[in-house]
Amino acid sequence: MSVARSRILELMKVQCRIFSSTFNPDRIRTGNKVLRERLKGPSVAAYYPRRLATIKDLRKLYPDLETWDDDEDDRLEHLGLYKLARPTLQMLDLHRV
Repeated sequence: MSVARSRILELMKVQCRIFSSTFNPDRIRTGNKVLRERLKGPSVAAYYPRRLATIKDLRKLYPDLETWDDDEDDRLEHLGLYKLARPTLQMLDLHRV
């Protein structure tokens, strides 16, 4: 004596409602297993130490204090060299004539 498919599906619906699982009679991959997991962001963020103060923060707190930032100086120097190497409109007009 076999049970009708509709009766089995009804039983699966009730079972899923009782055990708080997803009703998926076609067994399609939905990603529910991954979505139910705990988020990893807070634990990863807690692994790294908190950032204390940066040079920019010190400059804001103490504007009279003479500070230097090697990374910022390198960035500004790179921009200055880029501006010197970039052709200007006047130079381009001279070559067209």
